[in-house]
Amino acid sequence: MHTSRPTSTPAPAPAPVDDPAVRATLVVGLLGTALVHVIDGIGKWSEVRYEFWLFMALVVGCVALAGGFLFTRSRLLLPATLGLIVPAFIAYVLSRTTGLPQSTDDIGNWTEPIGVVNVFVELAVLAVAAPALALGRSRSRSNARAAVLATAPAR
Repeated sequence: MHTSRPTSTPAPAPAPVDDPAVRATLVVGLLGTALVHVIDGIGKWSEVRYEFWLFMALVVGCVALAGGFLFTRSRLLLPATLGLIVPAFIAYVLSRTTGLPQSTDDIGNWTEPIGVVNVFVELAVLAVAAPALALGRSRSRSNARAAVLATAPAR
């Protein structure tokens, strides 16, 4: 005798990008990162011009991603956020340890207030975006497995 499983597939778990707390935290964090770099970038224009332009590129990227989190639910936003913030954080650490080309003034300057704010905001973004991305990937795999099991014939 052949018994069949119900053909309805389970509802997919919501993606982390759909979570309002995740999206709000990332929007505030990205806009905070942008603000820090606008404020700190003003002096870079006359000091190290390439740093100024890198800061402005980071500002544009942060504002664009914040807008993406506000107005879309794209799953590409989380890896894009990590792809923007991780290199910025690495550059910050390098600026305080080895220095950057043509820029060694900040070596050892770990307690500069705007730098402390920058570290706090960027780490907050990383602390939310990385687990959300990992959770989204594991949910996608679970949903795919559930869909395959739901459509498999009963034995």
